[in-house]
Amino acid sequence: MITGGSNGIGLACAHRFATEGANIVIADLLAGPGTAATEAIESAGGAALFVELDVASPEANQAMAAAAVDRFGAIDVVVTAAGVSDGGYRSGDIESQLKRIATAREAAAVNPAAALTELDIDNWRRVLDVNLTGTLLSIQATAQVMLDQQRPGAIVTIASIAARDPLWGSPSYPVSKAGVWMLTKNAARTLAPLGIRVNAIGPGFVDTNMTAALAQADEYHHRVIENTPMGRRGTPEEIANVALFLASDEASYVTGELIHPDGGWFTG
Repeated sequence: MITGGSNGIGLACAHRFATEGANIVIADLLAGPGTAATEAIESAGGAALFVELDVASPEANQAMAAAAVDRFGAIDVVVTAAGVSDGGYRSGDIESQLKRIATAREAAAVNPAAALTELDIDNWRRVLDVNLTGTLLSIQATAQVMLDQQRPGAIVTIASIAARDPLWGSPSYPVSKAGVWMLTKNAARTLAPLGIRVNAIGPGFVDTNMTAALAQADEYHHRVIENTPMGRRGTPEEIANVALFLASDEASYVTGELIHPDGGWFTG
């Protein structure tokens, strides 16, 4: 089960897990890309299902879990990759992202604290609803299936280096990812005695739709490269490899951890 599985890290996880023989459920708000992703997996000989998901909806998460059980009989592994960078984020809409970057730059020129003091509360709520509450709802729905069936399982949440580093600009995204980190630890401690492991991945800057605009904004791009000792962005596939490890029996004694595939961001 992969939320946000139609693109970026989620899509890479879907393909990586499928190559290992997993049945894949892609749950995403984007029906077109999600359906295309499932068709690609099935064309390669795998088994996949697309479920349309508004990750911030409790009912949609319950329906997602029910659809997975109806198709495949059980849920063994969950990756919560659904997320947004800000309240107005739409995957693939780079032009709008660049406009928001320009607007933030102009506001900061007038008021250096604008990202905090002028933060739109609806933007704040949307980011936390999707990134943090959405992660909680997905964990609730899928963990309950594992518990009801008395099956061991693994849940991998997608946090960020922003869970530990506030980065730049609006506090909404780093606060949401710090929340995912603590939620992961809480869920791990609660579920470990019941046979379910929960870990988080905190990627550095990865080439996805979410970071595409930053790559085109020179000041942000240079700052990212300068702070990444490996001198490059990561790929979604590199994050998927970490997710595969955490979901596998090779990580059987690992729970409650936050692993950073970040090119060395936290070496200092």
